[in-house]
Amino acid sequence: MTTRLLMTSLLVGSLSLGLAGCSGGADNGETTGSNQSSEDGTTSTEMASGDSGEKTYEWKLVTTWPKNFPGLGTAPERLADNLREMTDGQIDITVYGAGDLVPALEVFSAVSQGTAEMGHGAGYYWKGKVPAAQFFSTVPFGLTAQEYNGWMFYGGGLELYREAYEPFGVIPWPGGNTGVQMGGWFNKEINSVEDLKGLKMRIPGIGGDVLEKAGGTPVNLPGGEIFTALQTGTIDATEWVGPYNDLSFGLHQIAEYYYYPGWHEPGTALELIVNEEAYNSLPDHLQKTVDIAVREMNADMLAEYTARNNEALKELVDEKGVKLRRFPDDALKRLRNMSEEAVKALAEKDDMAAKAYESYKSFRDKVVPYTEISEQTYIEARSAE
Repeated sequence: MTTRLLMTSLLVGSLSLGLAGCSGGADNGETTGSNQSSEDGTTSTEMASGDSGEKTYEWKLVTTWPKNFPGLGTAPERLADNLREMTDGQIDITVYGAGDLVPALEVFSAVSQGTAEMGHGAGYYWKGKVPAAQFFSTVPFGLTAQEYNGWMFYGGGLELYREAYEPFGVIPWPGGNTGVQMGGWFNKEINSVEDLKGLKMRIPGIGGDVLEKAGGTPVNLPGGEIFTALQTGTIDATEWVGPYNDLSFGLHQIAEYYYYPGWHEPGTALELIVNEEAYNSLPDHLQKTVDIAVREMNADMLAEYTARNNEALKELVDEKGVKLRRFPDDALKRLRNMSEEAVKALAEKDDMAAKAYESYKSFRDKVVPYTEISEQTYIEARSAE
């Protein structure tokens, strides 16, 4: 067992001792309410006795990412391994990549309907069902990863997140963060906002609304379809994540210019979602274990991207010949203004989105002044000639 898992397991163990004797959750002998018959006649959740003699919860976890894809795809696998070890096999999760069990963009529906007990993706992929979900994934020119986590866990964000998903029988957690992303891959230089006119670009969420305001056409595609779409001309440009993932997808083979900063995704939060009935079927100590394991998942992903992005960027530029470009200041200013318009328009269309926007904006206004005199000023000083 790794040091990290040892420490986490010790914490879970102490919590379990206190909770096991006075569990207020569902009776341990009940099966989850999310059992669904599959085409082969099996159920999505089977209850059996594990080595410890306790009930075993066999769950499916569906994702929007290719299986074992760096960062995004390996995080759910690590979560499954951690939960299996932390619970002595009581929670046994099988992870499915995009399309293995359900299509990539149907993860939310699969968890809501009980086809799978868990899912991993990004909230903006199901904005058609939950418009407010976009505030819980990323907002153009919005919160950084560090600020976002502050809003989630100490600013009321998580409570609103769960309120938004409650009608669908889904419980969400922040399930990782990529940090500030890159601005995208293009086959022409972007010297002004006018250069975005007529551009078909893979860009999800509110960022897509901003592109539309700039005269472009946003396209929502899962990651596994991006390369072919760009190669065949279905799209003219794309954003994905950052160097660590973009190198893995080989996007440098079909696009010449790589732009920064990722104004549209300044701290993109992934999400881990759980079917509410399945979660409620767990005894209290296992619910707490899930919570701790997902919190670890959330922190670990950001650390991984922080460690991996620059070495991948260096390879892209120095070895692959990618042309790195910065969006012009004037273009960024205009995109920021368009972003403010897009966010306000979203809040006006949906009551839950309006509540999320008000909370998000209030927290941003509280924390940004300190970010400016701390993180921002320090980075500027560190970079000074």
